[in-house]
Amino acid sequence: MTAVREGLPDGRYGRSADARADRTLKIVGAVLGAGLLALIAWFGYDYIAGQDVSGRLTGFKVVADDAVEVRLEISKEKDATGVCTVRTLDKYHDEVGRKDFTFGQRQEDMVKVVTVRTTTRATSAELIGCEPVR
Repeated sequence: MTAVREGLPDGRYGRSADARADRTLKIVGAVLGAGLLALIAWFGYDYIAGQDVSGRLTGFKVVADDAVEVRLEISKEKDATGVCTVRTLDKYHDEVGRKDFTFGQRQEDMVKVVTVRTTTRATSAELIGCEPVR
């Protein structure tokens, strides 16, 4: 009786092309994955570390056809000066007013009511963002 072989002997002729391609794909995937994780960590750290000034819009009141009072809660370091940008929108969601407010008071947390002038009657207001003055 003779034995029938089903393939080449293992290790005798090197790796197959499929095994080399699989190994290459695994290496490339691991490198790209590590790079992506490093990039996410970098942006996350930069975002958190750069938060010297932050704000929150807690309410607004349309006081006239050309003015809106906005209530802001500002958190900042005691000696920092911050600028917060607020915009107002009309019923069609078009911008009808925008203003930058500077906060330099020597306190960490504060609540301020500020007025934004508008070109037409506003229906909403939003805080675009706050950043430190450098």
